[in-house]
Amino acid sequence: MNLTFFIKSATVSLDNYTIKDIPGSSGRLDVISRCILAALLKKDYFDLTVKIWVFLDNYGTLVFDPQAFNYEIFPKNELRFTNCLVDLLLKKLKKEDIIDNPLRSVQKSGMSIIEAIKKFQKLNYNQFILKEDGKDFFEFRFKIEEMNDILFIIGSQEDDFLDSDALLALKIPTISLGTSSYLASSVIRLLKLHILELQ
Repeated sequence: MNLTFFIKSATVSLDNYTIKDIPGSSGRLDVISRCILAALLKKDYFDLTVKIWVFLDNYGTLVFDPQAFNYEIFPKNELRFTNCLVDLLLKKLKKEDIIDNPLRSVQKSGMSIIEAIKKFQKLNYNQFILKEDGKDFFEFRFKIEEMNDILFIIGSQEDDFLDSDALLALKIPTISLGTSSYLASSVIRLLKLHILELQ
């Protein structure tokens, strides 16, 4: 099975970034960092069946494929990962050398999130939107476990994309992990747990 996660943020901005206050100075890049780490890592190595696409309104679309990275030098904690990601984004904007950055293998895409969703539809990926008011994931869990290629679209609290007309027009089913409110990174971990680790 191949899992892909899409997450979008309209708020990430690095104009006033400081490592002393990552959430307040980056437009919540810390949320994005936690999601990427949750998607790519398992206990002692990369989760090679999982990719995550990150759509940043101010910095473009980034594709994180674990097979492109070196696990030994990959930044595995949130603080170091965020600092490497900021360095990558800022140097790419200035077209500076990123050869020493352990995230240098991140792929850049010119696609918007809607364009990427449509591309994955053509590739016959089963697609689901994660929303608190969606249908209960556990009612569909066993069907989902039998699917080969799955795309989960996760929103952020600062972005109303999940309720946008452009996304609603694609008629993608919505699912929920229950009545509790979870952080986006926790949603990713729970989905991996229920779909991958229990197969």
